[in-house]
Amino acid sequence: MNETGDSNPRVMWEPELTGDTKMDKLRAIINQKYNQKISSYKEFHEWSCDNYKEFWEEVWHFVDVKHSEEYDEVIDTTKSIADIPEWFHGSRLNFTENVLRFDDDHVAIYSAGEGQGIKEITFRQLKQSVAQYAAAMRKLGIQKGDRVAAALGEFRETVEAMLAAASLGAIWSSTSPDFGVLGVLDRFSQITPKLIFSVNAVHYNGKVHNHLEKLAQVVQGLPDLQQVVVVPFVTEASMDLSKIPNSCTLDDFLSTGTENGKVPPLKYEQVPFNHPLFIMYSSGTTGAPKCMVHSVGGTLLKHLEEHIIQSDMGREDIMLYYTTVGWMMWNWMVTVLATGSAIVVYDGSPLIPHANILWDLIDKIGVTILGTSAKWIAVMEEKGLKPGLTHNLKSLKMIMSTGSPLTPQNYEYVYRDIKKELLLASISGGTDIIACFMGQNWTVPVYSGEVQTSHLGCAMKSYDESGKPVYRLSGELVCTKPFPSMPVYFWNDPQGLKYKKAYFSVYPGIWAHGDYCQINPDTGGIVMLGRSDGVLNPSGVRFGSAEIYSIVEGFKEIQDSVCVAQRKGDNSEERVVLFVRMAPGSDFNEEVVKRIKTCIRLHLSARHIPAVILPTTDIPYTINGKKVEVAVRRALMGLDVPQKGALRNPEAIDLYHEIPELQGY
Repeated sequence: MNETGDSNPRVMWEPELTGDTKMDKLRAIINQKYNQKISSYKEFHEWSCDNYKEFWEEVWHFVDVKHSEEYDEVIDTTKSIADIPEWFHGSRLNFTENVLRFDDDHVAIYSAGEGQGIKEITFRQLKQSVAQYAAAMRKLGIQKGDRVAAALGEFRETVEAMLAAASLGAIWSSTSPDFGVLGVLDRFSQITPKLIFSVNAVHYNGKVHNHLEKLAQVVQGLPDLQQVVVVPFVTEASMDLSKIPNSCTLDDFLSTGTENGKVPPLKYEQVPFNHPLFIMYSSGTTGAPKCMVHSVGGTLLKHLEEHIIQSDMGREDIMLYYTTVGWMMWNWMVTVLATGSAIVVYDGSPLIPHANILWDLIDKIGVTILGTSAKWIAVMEEKGLKPGLTHNLKSLKMIMSTGSPLTPQNYEYVYRDIKKELLLASISGGTDIIACFMGQNWTVPVYSGEVQTSHLGCAMKSYDESGKPVYRLSGELVCTKPFPSMPVYFWNDPQGLKYKKAYFSVYPGIWAHGDYCQINPDTGGIVMLGRSDGVLNPSGVRFGSAEIYSIVEGFKEIQDSVCVAQRKGDNSEERVVLFVRMAPGSDFNEEVVKRIKTCIRLHLSARHIPAVILPTTDIPYTINGKKVEVAVRRALMGLDVPQKGALRNPEAIDLYHEIPELQGY
């Protein structure tokens, strides 16, 4: 029995083993070419990791990476993952050329959002629009290696601007409009962009949120900017740009790219595989955000493996991933266009004008893949929604969830109240790799509470503190072999010291991802247990906060919770403190505390019971919807949380300073 007390997780869904998936087809190619007899996913995964050079070369051909020059070496296998080896040396390609490989009247993007209807743009129209953006950028002088930044919502224009920048070989970096001024400057001031796209205002939660005043402050902190382009997204909001230097409207900017009233053809700057494409950021809740540089080739190849081979996507698919432009899932979703599938960009609250809005879109558009988070699924259940009864959902075949682990209760809800015949894929990876280490798989069952499998080519293990693999026990998620979407470097880290510290300081020569997990050798599944920087270690017993959440957040009267370690001054001992946010109409009392402790003892163990359980009125989250346990822990220690601009609700941190019940420990 594992530490979660569940030795036999329930089968929630089983695949139709037709042998017809794209994964099956790739396996057949490899069997024939390399004289193998791979028959199961477990065998395929082992082969892909043991022979990662050959595997990724076959993926390159299978997904048909468009390139102008061939590679002369896939990878130097004498180098370890900690050497950050170069992939596909000698090749030259362009990200946008791959993403816009289709040029027809098939719908590429459906645009929707709060207070908006549904608009469509075809692949041919998208290509023409990207060409106009690229021409305007070229006229401004944007060239290979320049940084183009954006503080935009999930609009069609955001996709067009990014693809235009990538067509020029420029480097794209984005945040969402709801970041505070300091949160934006903490990121963009490090990379000195020449051009920034922003927005006059957005709709969210039934209100119009103006952004021009905030944009003016951001621009003051970015002295290298040559142009500020403002999208008039909310027509009734102000477009007074007089206080923003070097600013113009989107239409005025795009008009500079025309020649004799015509848009020049789209040109694709050919760059090496390792050329920078995206700069992504760590959460920045305890210090300046780290700037992770992801490559053109590595991002493209890993994304296409996930979309085509793991997800089995094709031209008939439509993906709606509810995300923000500041989260790597947005970058990941845009690459779906390279498969010929359509994407749905949705800006605004997923609960306005009502909580069924995304389910309405699924039926209206014919969405086949929905991407969301465990929190949103939990909110659906809390609100008593049963989409399986109120909606058709005939087109929907897969729901993906990331950001935090799915609990067994989430699985039960989806298969009971949404749809039985679909693949519920808990996926996990992160900004660090701009991709997933594990997740969706059409060839193996879905077990309650488990991520299905590690992805092909991802050599994942769970290590104990001594660096030995463990199964059915909690451990650190590690990767032992190189993979293409590792960051090529960190910005302003010429010696690679921040990079090495971030991933290779725990286990020499091994990538430590910063997540806590359990691997089930019987199913091949993985139980994610939260960030390892939030690992709890009372009396030498280590476990992840997600183990507590899986129990506590099943209580109907508890809306949310955060579980952290409180250390003594000498850092030698710690105790677990659990804060619970009660649901409206529910009171915190000794009876609730008793029931929490009893349930944790029953389903986990006596060692998991928090030493202190207290009520709270708010819990800090990042802009991307992740609980900020480290910031709570710092507040309990009386330390400042310097990067509050990275938080969705920075005022929540104040609730965790100088709590009387925790003084004197």
